[in-house]
Amino acid sequence: MRSRYTAFTLGNEAYLRATWHPDFLPTDLRLADEPPTKWLGLEVKRHQQQDAEHAIVEFVARYKIGGRAHRLHETSRFVHIDGCWLYTDGDIHPR
Repeated sequence: MRSRYTAFTLGNEAYLRATWHPDFLPTDLRLADEPPTKWLGLEVKRHQQQDAEHAIVEFVARYKIGGRAHRLHETSRFVHIDGCWLYTDGDIHPR
């Protein structure tokens, strides 16, 4: 999760695509939004490996767009394939 957050902050689309399960990969990642997103921090709330191939990570990512603060609170799902953990999808927690 931390490496994917870092990839978002750096606009590293290649890394994000490489760590996203192909069945769930969006066609447009929108990394070059206007106004740009300024990432402020990541807090991993919990992580749990459910079995050898599945895990979840709950996190809060803070960011600003156009000077306005936001937060993304999500529980993400990952699957382990060929030695790599791949993001599939997640549930966004309401405020």
